[in-house]
Amino acid sequence: MANIALHGDPVSTIGDLPEVGLSIREFALVNEKLEVKTLDDYDGMRKIISIFPSIDTGICAASARKFNEAAAGLENTVVINVSKDLPFALGRFCAAEGLDNVETLSDFRGTFGDDYGVTIADGPMKGLLSRAVIVTDENGKVVYTEQVPEITHEPNYEVALNAVKFLST
Repeated sequence: MANIALHGDPVSTIGDLPEVGLSIREFALVNEKLEVKTLDDYDGMRKIISIFPSIDTGICAASARKFNEAAAGLENTVVINVSKDLPFALGRFCAAEGLDNVETLSDFRGTFGDDYGVTIADGPMKGLLSRAVIVTDENGKVVYTEQVPEITHEPNYEVALNAVKFLST
């Protein structure tokens, strides 16, 4: 269980992020066309999985924009944004913002949050996903994770992006 905060008030997640060096678990998430996307859809690609509570908050939107901008210059890398938002809301946001370098997927009917230990267990955001980042190599082996300690803060983009860049050297 990760101990995090929302505006300084303690909250926790139901578990912990996957460990560096281990492979990530299979997932089934839904895109804006209601198509199920799985880990196999990104086979052979490095992955930045950006997890957040809701695209309709300023910090989550900023995170999606930042990773979209960075993803344009990364070879053989996919950025996968994951939240509990409905797929339609995620699609609407990406279309309005012109975000076309990221995949934005919903866990609205899945178990991703529980499987990856990022479901918020208590507090006003109970049931949503915490803010976290997971970076993997082409084979799905975890090379970097960040459980953002304060939900209202952005992740450390530089460190996450450097983890991907390190894989290409």
